Amino acid sequence: MSIKKILVTGANGQLGWELSQLVSSYPTFEFIFLDRTGMDLSKPNTFEKIINDIAPDIIINTAAYTAVDKAESEKEMAHTVNALAVGAIARISKQKGIRFITYSTDYVFNGVSSIPFLPDTPLQPINSYGSSKAEGEQLALQENEASIIIRTSWVFSSHGNNFVKTMIRLMKEREQLKIVDDQAGRPTYARDLASVTLKIIEGLNGGKNIQGIYHYANTGETTWYQFAEKIKALAGLSCDLIAITTAEFPTPAARPGYSVLDTHKIENELAIAIPHWETSLEQCIQKLS
Repeated sequence: MSIKKILVTGANGQLGWELSQLVSSYPTFEFIFLDRTGMDLSKPNTFEKIINDIAPDIIINTAAYTAVDKAESEKEMAHTVNALAVGAIARISKQKGIRFITYSTDYVFNGVSSIPFLPDTPLQPINSYGSSKAEGEQLALQENEASIIIRTSWVFSSHGNNFVKTMIRLMKEREQLKIVDDQAGRPTYARDLASVTLKIIEGLNGGKNIQGIYHYANTGETTWYQFAEKIKALAGLSCDLIAITTAEFPTPAARPGYSVLDTHKIENELAIAIPHWETSLEQCIQKLS
């Protein structure tokens, strides 16, 4: 296919913003970035006119409802944005011959494993947020079998709200912090995820057959406590960190104990080497300082 125009939703989010920082290296493509005022995912009945007016060759949907705990009390909103909206964009993109890329999460799995989750591991979400994202995946593929779904985990960036920025702020404010040490995963630098998304677009433009579900996260497995320790070291902070269990830090939404994603499929198909999370964290913190 010949790709010229690319529509990106969620322009103000971590991933949408990181994409906007990289597009100058891709001058052959025209990117249109829309924030919530330009395309509100809580209003799927407005999508067709917006997409018709822009007439893109690809839609990259980086917008999502990501407030994991709030999703327990705002189930309907999470379901509309993460499931119904994704299905609607997939349906319109299929009708108009537009390629569709959207993102999902490690939270679609049950968190009970000792080996990394594969793209075809059966879904078993343990909270409302995970359920909404799992349904979004299913609707995307039902409505447009050529959809590309990229599952990711523990996303951080120098932009927006995320664990890295929260930890730096709290470590500056407090002498002591308690951090959960029995949940394991793979952190993901949104800039790296944005970069691999652009590689996918180049691949599609070159006639590569890319569709279905992929996993992308930075290499290296860690816990939230170990992640925080590394943030502390790289940011040169002196806050005392105390490792605690999930049971000691109850939250409205259940959290998976193990949500490590296996990324071999995307590495092999795109012939890419994924950076280690510590390397990417260092780059992110340099940008913040």
